Amino acid sequence: MKTKSLGLIVVVALILVLGGCGCSSYNGLVKGDQEVKQVWSNVETNYQRRTDLYNSVIKTIEGSANFEKSTLKEVIEARAKATSVTVDINDPESLAKYQAAQGQLQSAFGRLMAVAEAYPDIKTTKSFQDFQTQIEGTENRINIARQDYNKSVNGYNLQVKTFPNNLFAGIFHFTEKPYYKADAGSEKAPDIQFDIK
Repeated sequence: MKTKSLGLIVVVALILVLGGCGCSSYNGLVKGDQEVKQVWSNVETNYQRRTDLYNSVIKTIEGSANFEKSTLKEVIEARAKATSVTVDINDPESLAKYQAAQGQLQSAFGRLMAVAEAYPDIKTTKSFQDFQTQIEGTENRINIARQDYNKSVNGYNLQVKTFPNNLFAGIFHFTEKPYYKADAGSEKAPDIQFDIK
């Protein structure tokens, strides 16, 4: 009788310990998941700020009757594509598509800015000058937000993969989240050539 009571006490204690660990692990995973979502929201907010700035300068440039319309059209199309991509931060493929669309927009806009430099009437407008200042700050914000996102994903992924949390992560269907990766080819230094005569 005494061994049955002792066995029952051990089983109940084991259930309580595992239940407590499970609750703690689950709550930690939920907290980590929500933090990743919140930090990703900051990334999207900064991209939205950049898109809004791009919209402002596009309107300024559109006002110039002599401006090369083909370059402007590329930017408008890239902007439409970048804003139409929906991201699921649990899906590496959708994150990659979003990143590619943002890269295309930035590239098209870089070409637009290079062409705009040849038009003195555009360069001297106050909104264009303000844009150049604001976009630099926005690009810095985007970079910091992406770093914060990756830091948050790292913390979350460590929770998902380390023992004993990995057991509970599997039970509760918590999976690793993808990192924001550098654009393909960005590890190579750009080839800059000055055409000085």
